[in-house]
Amino acid sequence: MKTITTTIIIIVFILSIFLFPCLILSTDSITSTTSLNLNQTLVSKGQVFELGFFDLGNNNLYIGIWYKQIKKRTYVWVANRDTPITSSSGKLTIDDTGNIVVLDQAETAVWSSNSSVSKANTVAQLLDSGNFVLRMEDDEDPENYMWQSFDDLTDTLLPGMKLGWDRKTGVNRFLRSWKTNTNPGSGDYSFKMNIDGFPEVYLTLGNRTMYRSGPWNGRRFSGVPEMKSVSVIEFEFENNSDEISYSYEMSNHSVYSRLIMSSSGRLQRFTWIDSDSTGTWSEYWFAPRDQCDDFRKCGPFGICDANASPSCECMKGFRPKNQWAWNLRDGSDGCVRSSELDCGSDEFLLLKNMKLPESSKAFVDQSMNLSSCAMICKRNCSCAAYANMDITQGGSGCVIWAVDLLDMRKYADSEGGQDLYVRVAASDLGTFLNFSTDMTYALTAGMVQVDNAIII
Repeated sequence: MKTITTTIIIIVFILSIFLFPCLILSTDSITSTTSLNLNQTLVSKGQVFELGFFDLGNNNLYIGIWYKQIKKRTYVWVANRDTPITSSSGKLTIDDTGNIVVLDQAETAVWSSNSSVSKANTVAQLLDSGNFVLRMEDDEDPENYMWQSFDDLTDTLLPGMKLGWDRKTGVNRFLRSWKTNTNPGSGDYSFKMNIDGFPEVYLTLGNRTMYRSGPWNGRRFSGVPEMKSVSVIEFEFENNSDEISYSYEMSNHSVYSRLIMSSSGRLQRFTWIDSDSTGTWSEYWFAPRDQCDDFRKCGPFGICDANASPSCECMKGFRPKNQWAWNLRDGSDGCVRSSELDCGSDEFLLLKNMKLPESSKAFVDQSMNLSSCAMICKRNCSCAAYANMDITQGGSGCVIWAVDLLDMRKYADSEGGQDLYVRVAASDLGTFLNFSTDMTYALTAGMVQVDNAIII
């Protein structure tokens, strides 16, 4: 009787392999002796993310990652986004070089992890972070991953993912939109870190800049005031010998949040709101959000204020370059100086709550204080403006612009932007600026109160 029972169990097990393959592979990883077929998935250890094949209705097969617990399928990463499988079946496996590969029905590789380290006994594992990693079978140290999906971003930034440059490996991590909502192929919009000068993040359409975040000022990107009020999200920015990167973590890991570069050119942060078992993705923040987010909206030396009408204004000491266009509310030509500069007697106008100018050609010194920064800018006749690099703990570091000031924006309060000192001709400080009550003038020595202005 025992022999018969054992035989029945073996027969049922064998039949299940052929009839229900998706029930056999209930793991978070594959090895060189296993593979992932069309009706199977990998599930991370904590049941957070799932990886498998999917079809968006266009008869193309992709390998992707989505949230396991969210019924509304939300893809956060796609492996073969630009090389879909066009046949009716496929397979995810590890090849002879130890790399992860996606094979079509003819066993032709359409995608590979392309790790340069050729080793046997590798494991491809899906982690609870959403990271799909290639590692040695007996080594779980993240520093020793041979490849990871967190270095090969698609359109989504998850907690723990880094946007920016790894200086040790040369990897540039950036978001690139899907082509359409039903085509995950590489689209036209990108969100990437510019590491030149004072690093900041740009949203681009092809080679054209559409929006920029403003540089990191120690608390937030100077052009993203909404970052200050997010208590559940911890933002991080690293600029050292190893990397220049932006990332975020969730202080409450039960809250899902993702940043995406949409196919419509909209940068969006979503949080998952679960109510009565239905749930929805709520848009918390997006950019560009108004006309002042349009790159170079008000041209060189022009300032955009979304609360003003018209939105483009020239600061004290400047006038519209094209008055006719300006009168028609086209400020794209920007502003020019009302008077010529005289290096020795020039003064500095303090603009508060400002999104710092485009910073790819800015000079940065982390060790210098603001007083030293002011003196260097004063002595350098080419210096157009200066500011603190970091606004925390009273301010530190120095940023100097010796070029036209572009894409400046003024915010209504201290929730956004920071102080910016702009060089103006001394002869133009005779009357108070008709811009806002909290605007002040600044010079390089002494301090005198004059009406609503401060002369330093």
